[in-house]
Amino acid sequence: MLSRRDFLYLTGTLPLLRGQDTQFSTSVNVVNVLATVRDKQGKIIHDLVQDDFTLQEDGRAQSIRYFSQQSDLPLTLGLLIDTSGSQTRVLDRERNASLEFIQHVLREDKDKTFVIHFDREVELLQDLTSSRKDLESALRDLERPQLNRRTSGSTPTGGGGTPQGRGQGRGGFGGTALYDSLFLAGDEILKKQQGRKAVILLSDGVDNGSKTSLTSAIETSQRADMLVYSIRFADDNNRGPVGFGGPGLGRGGRRGGGRFPQPQTQRRVPVDGKKILERISQETGGAYFEVTSKMPLDKIYDQIEEELRNQYNLGYTPDKPGGGYHKVLVTVKRKNLTVRARDGYYS
Repeated sequence: MLSRRDFLYLTGTLPLLRGQDTQFSTSVNVVNVLATVRDKQGKIIHDLVQDDFTLQEDGRAQSIRYFSQQSDLPLTLGLLIDTSGSQTRVLDRERNASLEFIQHVLREDKDKTFVIHFDREVELLQDLTSSRKDLESALRDLERPQLNRRTSGSTPTGGGGTPQGRGQGRGGFGGTALYDSLFLAGDEILKKQQGRKAVILLSDGVDNGSKTSLTSAIETSQRADMLVYSIRFADDNNRGPVGFGGPGLGRGGRRGGGRFPQPQTQRRVPVDGKKILERISQETGGAYFEVTSKMPLDKIYDQIEEELRNQYNLGYTPDKPGGGYHKVLVTVKRKNLTVRARDGYYS
């Protein structure tokens, strides 16, 4: 949640209300929901106004008090990249497309980005920065998992986020801590940030090494108000879709003071990476994509860029404030349009 003052500041409307600001309490909580609207052909709709939207919380209609189009506001973005053994043959393409995406999207005077890689451990390669140079350096440090095994034995990242000993434990064949990477991004980085927040998750969707459960990873993402754009890049000839619901094998690169939830009970179960990534994106308000011959990674990145620059921000004060999780439903009055927004929030 944001205070009314924070919301107006982030949407650029605070200066217009300076003379009236003393009439309102800054302690009033405002829930803001980012929404993307597309037509049947998938084209983004740009020309909607506040009266075109309806919004419900827990089944009750809410009055939309603040409205803006978020095309030019600062963005805090994370790149979460799977470097486990299953990604060996696609890692170069992931890196190259990510480098190009950073070049196109990052505005060094406004936006900040961080980079996390995960295999059997989670490591923060680059903390939040506006420097394209630093981000490109971090992405180029992504190595093929089989090469990482030869460099193991260094000291992992310490508190404060400065990458050190990037070869620590990078076998990639001992597990994939996908859920832990979401937990790290949400709990230790993005929940402290204001404004628009999103992560791009590059993986086949199979987790077999996290201490965090899928449910806990999604909840952490929701509490941090971060949209998760999942991109499934699967090399199906490299690994079968089987994972563990059990504990990870180690943690590298956690920022000082970070704590993961208690380990799950270990059990070997079949895993559908596509369904997992779809669920993560749906429940956080992001989107799911899958790399195919007709939909290459660079084209997916173009779609994400377009969406991040064409969002509506709807703000409201709940009629019945209270703790816990609240379901949110955003719709539009025009026919044949689809709205994508997060399913709810934690108060």
